[in-house]
Amino acid sequence: MITFPNCKINIGLNIVGKRADGYHDIETVFFPLSLSDALEILPAEEGQTEDRFVEEGTKLQDDAEQNLCMKALRLMQKQVRLTPVKIVLLKKIPVGAGLGGGSADATFTLKMLNSMHNAGFTDRQLTDMVATLGSDCSFFMINKPVFACGKGDQMSPVSMDLKGLTIVVVKPPIFVSTAEAYSGTTPARPEKSLKELVQLPFSQWRDVICNDFEKTIFALHPGIAAIKSRLYEMGALYASMSGSGSSVFGLFDKTVNASSLFPDCFYHEETSLF
Repeated sequence: MITFPNCKINIGLNIVGKRADGYHDIETVFFPLSLSDALEILPAEEGQTEDRFVEEGTKLQDDAEQNLCMKALRLMQKQVRLTPVKIVLLKKIPVGAGLGGGSADATFTLKMLNSMHNAGFTDRQLTDMVATLGSDCSFFMINKPVFACGKGDQMSPVSMDLKGLTIVVVKPPIFVSTAEAYSGTTPARPEKSLKELVQLPFSQWRDVICNDFEKTIFALHPGIAAIKSRLYEMGALYASMSGSGSSVFGLFDKTVNASSLFPDCFYHEETSLF
């Protein structure tokens, strides 16, 4: 069984409060992209008595047990008895980019295991299960544009139509840790909810929709700020950093084909289906 865990971008990200559990309350809009990894789960090979994990493409960790696919497998094994499997992950979504690639891998792993083994978990049960692995994991059970609040795990549908727009994602070879991203932020609740602001014409987004991590990250990593400026110079209707990672995306009303303008960077371009 093979599937293709896709990634997401954050359209706006407001840090609105600090929680007693150490997390932060946020507001954001998750928007799915087609850029994906490839994930295959196979029954155990002859003579295989333990689970196996094979990673190809961008390597994440030397310890397979630290990969979110394996964490998802172990999580389900606590709920139901499973026969050994071989998990093969071809990693295409860049790491540390704020695109949710690891969260997608974990969620798709749980869904595939549930189907392969006829485990019988409902989508609600899978959502609750995968939420323990990461705040944005639950989004990939929905995989449609949503407004998210709380830790990013409380979601509701949002009406958005980017159909026909070109989305460009650029990720420089810079790693931004979550701790670094939060280090210079000050929680504050905006005057208007992001859920309202995304209903405005795209031409107005630049002035009213922001990612609160940019102030800190751009000061520490001017190269990331330069990418955003370059996207606007190219004619982007809106540009922003995604999540707390180092990727920056731009929305265009035209085809761009500008990979040569971002040497040494990961570059992805697609036309929105939503």
